[in-house]
Amino acid sequence: MQVELEKITDYAQGINVYKDGEVTAYKVGETRFNEICAEWNSMLYGAHQMPAFGVSLHRETVKALKSGVWAEFTFDGEMSSNGMPYEKLLVNVQPEWSGFNVVRYTAKHGYDGRCFYYDLVNKDMSAFYNCLNG
Repeated sequence: MQVELEKITDYAQGINVYKDGEVTAYKVGETRFNEICAEWNSMLYGAHQMPAFGVSLHRETVKALKSGVWAEFTFDGEMSSNGMPYEKLLVNVQPEWSGFNVVRYTAKHGYDGRCFYYDLVNKDMSAFYNCLNG
C-alpha cells in the first residue's frame, strides 16, 4: 500500500519503544500508543522530508538498538512511501536532534537499505523523547 510518510500513524498497528535494548510494545487502540502517535505527529508538523544522507546496515542497526531510545512503527503488511517498501519504520530518538533518519525494515532485507530523512525546521526531538520516556 502506497502511503504518504507523514500519515504513517494512520496505518501503524503497533509501536515498539526501545530503551537501552529493552523493548516495550504498544498496540493500536491503547492509550500509550495514541499518546506516542500524537506526539510524533506534532513533531512532524511543518517538517520537511529530504533525501537521506546514508543507508542503514542491518547488523549495525541491530547493534545500535541496544543503547539509547528508539521508536519503531509496525504495520500489518508491506507499506511503501516514495517507492520504498517497508514493514516497520525505526527512528533513533535523540532530544537535541533537529533532523533524523527513518530506517526501513523488510522481512527480506532486514534494516538494510535506503532511509527517509526529516528536517524538523527549527524544532528538535525533545518533546517526542520525553513522551517515550514518560
